[in-house]
Amino acid sequence: MKTVYFVTGNKGKVIEAKKKLSKNGIKIIQKDIGYPEIQTDNLERVADYGVKYLKEKLDHPFIIEDAGLFIDSLNGFPGVYSAYVYYTIGCRGILKLMEKKENRKAVFKSVYAYYNTKKEIFTGKCKGVISKEIKGNKGFGYDPIFISESGDKTFGQMNPEEKNRVSHRGKALDKLVYFFKKE
Repeated sequence: MKTVYFVTGNKGKVIEAKKKLSKNGIKIIQKDIGYPEIQTDNLERVADYGVKYLKEKLDHPFIIEDAGLFIDSLNGFPGVYSAYVYYTIGCRGILKLMEKKENRKAVFKSVYAYYNTKKEIFTGKCKGVISKEIKGNKGFGYDPIFISESGDKTFGQMNPEEKNRVSHRGKALDKLVYFFKKE
């Protein structure tokens, strides 16, 4: 079994990754060591900078992940600032910003970076809409207010297996699994 560190403090992300990767012979070990995130409007650049920083600190293959919720009627906000905005105003704050908006379209985007002597990037997207109320208590972050276009439940109403089939992280992880199988 291949062992890969997942550098993150987010236990929810680790649970999702373990569910996908362990079925494919990859053992994930969480490493909550932190790394600086540059200020940019591009998730790939955030991941790239994270890899450059961490490859000098770790002597083991690792993955990092950055994600964002991009809401059409808010000009892509909160985007790369999703974690900060979540901890500042949360789901209720986003719903407040969306009160008078008819266009509720949004995209969740996830970027995984894997490093083992060289960097590989895997991106996943999930289109959907922002619900009008908080629904569900599963998952984390914006899960209770995001409904993917593939269903009528929020991510917060889905169990991890359901969410992993359609989510941005699930799609990026599928690409990572495919890469590991070829490697």
